[in-house]
This record gives sequence, structure tokens and C-alpha cells, in this order.
Amino acid sequence: MGNSATKRHFETAKKTGVINLSHQGFKEFPDEMNELKAVLRTLDISQNKISKFPLDLASYQLLKSLTFDQNKIESLPKDIGTLEKLENVSGNCNLIKELPLSFSKLHNLKHLSLSQNQLNKFPTVLFNLQHLDVLDLSFNRIESIPDGIGKMKVIEMNLNKNQICHISPDISECVRLKILRLEENCLAINAIPTCILTSSNVCTLNVEGNLFEMKAFQQLDGYNNYMDRYTSVKKKMF
Repeated sequence: MGNSATKRHFETAKKTGVINLSHQGFKEFPDEMNELKAVLRTLDISQNKISKFPLDLASYQLLKSLTFDQNKIESLPKDIGTLEKLENVSGNCNLIKELPLSFSKLHNLKHLSLSQNQLNKFPTVLFNLQHLDVLDLSFNRIESIPDGIGKMKVIEMNLNKNQICHISPDISECVRLKILRLEENCLAINAIPTCILTSSNVCTLNVEGNLFEMKAFQQLDGYNNYMDRYTSVKKKMF
């Protein structure tokens, strides 16, 4: 993006509150970003070479959507939780290992996608985000779904292609959870809590590619209960 084009781009963003800086080869946030602190609502900096966020990211108090896919981000700012208007965060294909504690303050967050990062633990800071509908943590290094997860209000959770070998039975207490994706993990058949099948609201449970044959899964206690929910939803779609 040349200097004149850059100037026009930022001038437009001052009016719209929206800027797309993807595919520009940036290694850091451009200085012109400072001019948008009072107006910016949507920021897309995907597919650059940025390794860290500016220290003043929390100054963008109107920010609702933050997309930074395919960069080299290793961590999020410790004060990201002050961005209370954030509804969408997408940071796929980065190098993030954990989420800061303040992430738990993003009470308006609806969609979080951090696929293909380096998370090795399920981020418990997400437990109390009551408006989080969709969570994608696929292609990470998560080994366990921890106790307390039943507090979450997510509708869809994608944990495909992690290293999960343990699932807390608390997951059956996720009252809004309908879709749970657990393909290609390290689950043994006895690691599937029966309560997911018998007493949860999950109607799509993907477990292919784990350490058991699907025939064994179909023979689990509660499988018929699960299939009743699955079939009921499918009928409503047609």
C-alpha cells in the first residue's frame, strides 16, 4: 500500500470506523492507527507479519471486531479486557500459548476463533463469558477439557485436532451447547462421559479419528438418547 493509498485508506476509516489492512506486509501497527483510536469499530490486520500488538491497544474503546489471522502474534495485551465492546475476535494461525486473565472481562464477546495456535490448556478465563456463542480452538495442543466448563453458554465448540485425552463430565452442564467437535484427538472410548450422551443438549457430537472405532462409540450407554436428539434436529432442518 503506497503512501497516497495509505492516506486515503485511513481518511475513509475516520468516517466509517472500519479498516482492512490485510495482505500489506506490515511487521508492526502503522503509525496512522493512532488517528483512529476514537472511532475504530472494526479492524482486520490479517496475513501480515506482525508479532505483537501495540501497548495502547486498549485505547480503541469502540472496537467491536478484531481480526488478526495469519500473523506472528505470540500473546495478547494484558489489558485487552478493557475493550468491553468486543464481540468478535479471530486470531487463527498465530503463536498464542495462553490468554491473559483480563480476557474474562470481555462480557460482550460472541465469537472467538483461535484455531492453529499453541494453546496447551483450555482457557478457563472463558468460563464466565455468558454471551460467547461460538468457540473455535481447533488445531492446538489442548490435552484436557477441565472441570468448570459447565459454566459456559456456548452453542458450538470446535476442539478438533488437539491432544485431548480427558473430558470433564461437567461439559454436560453446558445448557446451550448443541455442537461439540472432537475429531482427531487422543480420546479412548472410556474417556467419553456417558452424561454427554444421556443428559446433555448436544445434538452433534463429532468424535471420528480418536483411539476407538466408531462401532464402539455407537455401543455406548446413552447413544440412543443422543441419536434421538440428532435425528430430531435433522428433521427440523427439512
